[in-house]
Amino acid sequence: MENRIAERSASCHHAEVTTVLIVDDHPSFRASARALLQAEGFEVVGEAEDGESALVAARELDPELVLLDVQLPDIDGFEVASRLKGSGSTANVVLTSSREGCDFGARIADSGARGFVTKAELSGAALVALLP
Repeated sequence: MENRIAERSASCHHAEVTTVLIVDDHPSFRASARALLQAEGFEVVGEAEDGESALVAARELDPELVLLDVQLPDIDGFEVASRLKGSGSTANVVLTSSREGCDFGARIADSGARGFVTKAELSGAALVALLP
């Protein structure tokens, strides 16, 4: 019994399926992120192409994780993350961009997001490292 508990705690977080909402205005990135995350054991429950749609989808789908682009056509990702936190959402928000995180300074932490990962470095392991 003790060995099974140790094995379970040593396993990756996403071994227990984590539900994800992908928010990005580029369909090609959403498709690539979906394929990558599903291959790594995540369950993609939805996609959104702008901030307003992201807020609606997060409320309706209640994902455990929101992968959120910082540059959206209507509301930027920082504001979407802040609104999700303010609405009482329990989703973990991870911001993403093709730019480096240092380009955004304190805006990442100020948004209430769990962290940031560049699009080029997106992986299940990178996301799991940011989850509680």
